[in-house]
Amino acid sequence: MPIDPLKLRQVSVFEQATDEDLKLIAQHSIERSIEEGEFFFFQGDSADYGYVLISGRAKLTQMNATGQQVNLRTIHEWEMFGALGAVRENAMYPASAQALEHSTALAIKSDYFHDFVQTRPYISFGLMKLMTGYIQEMQERYRELATEKVERRLARTLLRLTAQMGVKHADGGIELAFSRQELAEMSGTTLFSASRVLSEWEKRGLLESGRERILIRNPHGLVQIAEESGE
Repeated sequence: MPIDPLKLRQVSVFEQATDEDLKLIAQHSIERSIEEGEFFFFQGDSADYGYVLISGRAKLTQMNATGQQVNLRTIHEWEMFGALGAVRENAMYPASAQALEHSTALAIKSDYFHDFVQTRPYISFGLMKLMTGYIQEMQERYRELATEKVERRLARTLLRLTAQMGVKHADGGIELAFSRQELAEMSGTTLFSASRVLSEWEKRGLLESGRERILIRNPHGLVQIAEESGE
């Protein structure tokens, strides 16, 4: 069933869009559904499409020269990603986009989106805000990696994910559908270190962790850890 074009106004880049513009974007988009573990695109591919995630979750990952994978960020519903080709010709994706569960996205042809943006300054401004937000997030994560302990980095990651996509549990906790490996990648640490810290926090009653989920029991306790002095 085709998406209602007006729902695209939930995307931050399209907040100021007219109804007609949203219809044009939808008309020039291709709906792509992929299973958990599959990819919307790979690092180094030509950035032929920009994407809007309309259901599910995905992650942006980057592989370094030694073959180590780094989780750059998690993409949630109604978020745009991979839109580099709309602002730069002959661009290549700097990261891969992998589905964390069955996911569907609208793929917008980059050359069409590039021309579309030229006559709609509000979208140019929206893209600039989106990319500025990415840069600020990366700068903050780099600072954390360079200066802060694993515990503080992991607490900040959990709090960031809780704000973005936490789901309130029936008994009052906040649930996140992430594995320990995914949290380790997002926090810039090893699975061993992340598991050690999470196990300690479980003993303290801050959270519960399972194979593919984290249940936050005491968000205030994580805030205290996140705000502790790095000294």
